[in-house]
Amino acid sequence: MGGGPHRVGDVMTRAVVAVGRETRFKDIVVRMEQWRVSALPVLEGDGRVVGVVSEADLLPKEEFRDSDPDRLTQMRRLSDLAKAGAVTAGELMSTPAVTVHADATLAEAARIMALRRVKRLPVVSGEGLLEGVVSRGDLLKVFLRADNDLADEIRRDVVDPLFPAPVEPVHIVVTDGVATLTGRVRGAARIPLAARLVRGVEGVVAVDCRLTAADEG
Repeated sequence: MGGGPHRVGDVMTRAVVAVGRETRFKDIVVRMEQWRVSALPVLEGDGRVVGVVSEADLLPKEEFRDSDPDRLTQMRRLSDLAKAGAVTAGELMSTPAVTVHADATLAEAARIMALRRVKRLPVVSGEGLLEGVVSRGDLLKVFLRADNDLADEIRRDVVDPLFPAPVEPVHIVVTDGVATLTGRVRGAARIPLAARLVRGVEGVVAVDCRLTAADEG
């Protein structure tokens, strides 16, 4: 399919700030502040992602600063207590890193973020080398596509292949991402398929399918 972005590689940020295992706590905080990010990939060797250090990994140091948790709390939150005393990225990071490949669909990336409750995903090659980072904001870029661009893609990739000889011309109007289809076509069974395929076009917010089936008798 042509048109707008459909894969993680189309929207990811390629210029990525990362840290190594030995990067110190304060340096991590400084980089997050400078780059306005909530998490950083942790690399080793030639750029292989071995973990991710996030704001959540850093917060235990502040959370337990003045507290003296009882033994039950220590047993329940042993990992947080360990991070409270950590000073390097290697000690702080969450591992294995939750990552995604550049050829993954935007829907796949969104699903991983939702299930794993993360805001950013390192994008890695087949060998695990860092290629970029994709964020929630990057995934939302598809909704910035122009309405005319969406209408063109719907025409080219959905309407023309499904209804090459409509009884009446199929009109496609996209307004603020909402696609409206009107016209009379042959093949009633294809109308629900058309609506589903239009809904799957990256950047479409909603679909109002008003296509009607012509009598094929």
